[in-house]
Amino acid sequence: MKNYDALVVGSGSAMVIAEEFLNHGYKVALVDRGPLGGTCLNVGCIPSKMLIYPADRIVEIEEAAKLGIKAAVEEVDFKTIMARMRQTVVATASDIREGIKQVEGLDYYEGEGRFVADYTIEVNGRKIKGANVFLVSGTRPDIPPIRGVEKVNYLTNESLLKLNEKPPSLVIIGGGYVGVEYAHFFAAMGTKVTLLEMAERLIWNEEEEIAALLENKLAKRMVVETGITASEIVKEKDGITVKAVRNKDGAKLEFKAEKLMLATGRRSNADTLNLEKTGVKTDKHGYIEVDNLYRTSKKNIFSCGDAIGRQMFIHVANREASLLANNILHGEEISLDYNAAPHAIFSHPQVASVGLTEAEAQRKGYKTLIGKASYTEIAKGEAMMEKDSFAKAIVDKKNGKILGFHIIGSGASTLIQEVVNVMAADAKAEKINQGIHIHPALSELIPVTLSKLT
Repeated sequence: MKNYDALVVGSGSAMVIAEEFLNHGYKVALVDRGPLGGTCLNVGCIPSKMLIYPADRIVEIEEAAKLGIKAAVEEVDFKTIMARMRQTVVATASDIREGIKQVEGLDYYEGEGRFVADYTIEVNGRKIKGANVFLVSGTRPDIPPIRGVEKVNYLTNESLLKLNEKPPSLVIIGGGYVGVEYAHFFAAMGTKVTLLEMAERLIWNEEEEIAALLENKLAKRMVVETGITASEIVKEKDGITVKAVRNKDGAKLEFKAEKLMLATGRRSNADTLNLEKTGVKTDKHGYIEVDNLYRTSKKNIFSCGDAIGRQMFIHVANREASLLANNILHGEEISLDYNAAPHAIFSHPQVASVGLTEAEAQRKGYKTLIGKASYTEIAKGEAMMEKDSFAKAIVDKKNGKILGFHIIGSGASTLIQEVVNVMAADAKAEKINQGIHIHPALSELIPVTLSKLT
């Protein structure tokens, strides 16, 4: 049995940990069933955004009339769009595989690893042991126990990437990040989309006003139903029927389409690791339990990324992995401020958020100042005719620090970064005004929003 200084499970953000240990001269084992690159590269951020970018262009053309431009989309080559996405993913994963072969001190075990004893994992019949073990094992689609679901060939965010033909019609169950992004994509491709969400609004954990505007915008391009619980899925000759119940009045509804997509959340892969063999605890949802330094219930076994279920975004997972490796290698105890961790939803319009919503701030007992500004209050936004888009700031009245900031509109994922930098520095909102903002540019939206605090 081979022994390693670091035994790393996963090849997404886990690679950050492996690289840091290798750079310090330690011997590392990397265990991953593949494909290399983890969720982000293979079935998450990279492929989805490569699909959504052309979808954005299509919708912009369709909306060009508001600017006095008569334009139309003549043809959408779905097969080419999908092929380009897959080629990029495969090429990048191949580069990672070739890179691993060149690294001294790194042994790659391709297969599903399972604990067989303390600090000992078996992969394809081979046992390996680590002085430090890092579980960065990610997640997979969570399939709800809807009656009849096992009888249909449903799509997930993973399996849809294999499509070569555009589905003529599609029901998507789930109105979270994944659901609204792919609803935007397929609708732009020309698919007749029906989006169903069990909660009373889409993207339920976002700022309420932003969720309402996104629902309004999407409803112009597809059928959107919230407060709906799917009760049964029936396989038909020409597709599927989703039987559902409206939560508020019990009304029975049916939605038909040729294809079904389930976007109902993720579940941790921790259940594949035989954690009971090494004493690592999980919570009631199956995520690995860790403290603020990513230490599990077992000494010298650590976990981070989607496997712990905190904020399941690759940029957050990479920072967790970096802090974890740094703390162990340098004897430090630095923890992550999740309140300053941003995220974006690449729907149309885009949504970007960091920190608390207004409702969350109230529940936590903060006395707040609220600022809100429309895109059309700045020159660039007026030129773009972004009439409905806006930004909203939540600021601590006591100390002037930003508690939360939320944007819906063009470039939201880029605009949010200025706010993130100020929050990460634990600085007051007024710090944003110390830099000169280009006029006329969308970046003026941030200081204008903060100027409206009341």
